[in-house]
Amino acid sequence: MSLIMSRRDLDFLLHEWLDTGALLQRDRFAEHSRETVDAILDLAELVATADFAPHNRAADLAEPRFDGTTVHVLPGVGPALRAFADAGFLVATADASAGGAQLPISVFSACMAWFQAANAATSGYPLLTMAAANLIRAHGTPEQVLRFADPMAEGRFFGTMALSEPQAGSSLADITTRAERQDDGTYRLFGRKMWISGGDHELAETIVHLVLARTPDAPPGTRGISLFLVPKHLVDPDGRVGERNDVVLAGINHKMGFRGTVNTAPVLGDGAFTPDGRPGAVGYLLGAEQRGLPIMFSMMNEARIGVGLCATGLGYTGYLKSLAYARERTQGRPVGAAPGGPQVPLVEHPDVRRMLLAQKSYVEGALALILFASRLADDAETLPDPQGRQEASSLLGLLTPIAKSWPSQWCVAANDLAIQVMGGAGYTRDHDVEQHYRDNRLNPIHEGTHGIQALDLLGRKVLLDHGAALGRLVARIEATAARARGADQAGTTPADAGGPALADLLTSTTRDLVATTAALGALGDPAATMADATAYLEAFGHVVVGWLWLEQWLAAHGRQGPFYEGKRAAATFFLTRELPRVGPMLALLRAADRLTLDLDPDVL
Repeated sequence: MSLIMSRRDLDFLLHEWLDTGALLQRDRFAEHSRETVDAILDLAELVATADFAPHNRAADLAEPRFDGTTVHVLPGVGPALRAFADAGFLVATADASAGGAQLPISVFSACMAWFQAANAATSGYPLLTMAAANLIRAHGTPEQVLRFADPMAEGRFFGTMALSEPQAGSSLADITTRAERQDDGTYRLFGRKMWISGGDHELAETIVHLVLARTPDAPPGTRGISLFLVPKHLVDPDGRVGERNDVVLAGINHKMGFRGTVNTAPVLGDGAFTPDGRPGAVGYLLGAEQRGLPIMFSMMNEARIGVGLCATGLGYTGYLKSLAYARERTQGRPVGAAPGGPQVPLVEHPDVRRMLLAQKSYVEGALALILFASRLADDAETLPDPQGRQEASSLLGLLTPIAKSWPSQWCVAANDLAIQVMGGAGYTRDHDVEQHYRDNRLNPIHEGTHGIQALDLLGRKVLLDHGAALGRLVARIEATAARARGADQAGTTPADAGGPALADLLTSTTRDLVATTAALGALGDPAATMADATAYLEAFGHVVVGWLWLEQWLAAHGRQGPFYEGKRAAATFFLTRELPRVGPMLALLRAADRLTLDLDPDVL
């Protein structure tokens, strides 16, 4: 059995829960069948295992190196990315007219789980490239698609998103990079960017940066931001890669984990290279001026779900490795056993089983969350009725902050437990789990920090929406609970018992969340409403994952065997031991506690 990812779990989620077969009946996916889905999952496992996993530790130990001119990346990265491109994954979800396979996003996410778990750092390069190409196809001109997106689809060009600056991380309203219009319709960009993953390397013919910048007459704030295509090398209309553009590096950042993905500090327009004899990085406007941030959000939202998937993959492989270790490693004896008796495997100890079951509930819950969000993306695009598409889009928008942040918090917790299960061995570099923890610790930070996601969820996705999307979510939760209450009478084994009790736990907590949301909205003080938004995000996330665990409980209902018993055990664990964490968080929110709001920073 693979220690990278569970194929059995992916099959369960796609085919026994999400009913991917029904999805394949829609026109966009009509060329696919259960057989093609299984074949692409087989291919993902093969490439991830053969080409990505072998250099995961080596890329961690030999991180990218900048010699002042060139960024040097571990040799194994390039062949892995070529194998990824050759297998067709770069265009798996793209339109057939663009050379794509029109694979459902939910199936593609299941494929990417293999790559993220096998080697999150190397997976970062194609993920950024695919997201950038998707943005260009959605918002660029036909000429921009031909010149930039098509070579990215072939794996000849790679892509980045260049948002943050040294003085402006998440605060994009404060960026200062400027873009000056030129007579030929291009722009010249000047400024500094920071924390740009994949921002320089020799893995492709060139790199296409998607850069946020301001034109000289732009108003302050986020409404004055425009989006530009800025290639590392100039690209002729016929696709030929030419001279260097005026984009250089101030240096690279040295990270705690995720070391194999080079992270850079680019400088635009410092005159190191002068296209046409003039300083300034040549850029091409994407969309309209001062519409950059709304356009960029299409890539950012895709990337946020990708971050959640990355966190899930790292948590999942850590769980599988600690489980295998616990089954093999003998240590200690059962309570009451004779001192001279044989030692038993770690998994025989109840407290170790607790840690393993907690990991299972986190990582399998996170995988269900990501695949459900991906299925919503499929539904938003392909459901036959407009109302259904609108509802799916609304729910996807609501759940995107959860899909990014919940796995990024709780799959890191799973990695922490994996180290604990393995004891001293888990803490050493002789085993993978310590690297998985370090790699995963990035995910609560990038693509919008944990706190930024909380502000987005409560302020924009719930209150600004007047609770409309939340109401749709609650209706689905109530429907699942009703099915679970009815399923208990239909159960065929004692293992199926407990549906009504689990449903009651979920619905009572959901109603508490709704009441708390109303209380926050009625405070009349925006600062007080948002002061503990992170508690709201975490409570909301636990309710959503609790719901998805009840959904999995229903999908496993009445079925026999260790796999299904494990699903029911994990569902029960999460709903009875994890979901109660929500109560104190909601109580804090309803109390409108002002401790952090009124705290004098000087006392810290």
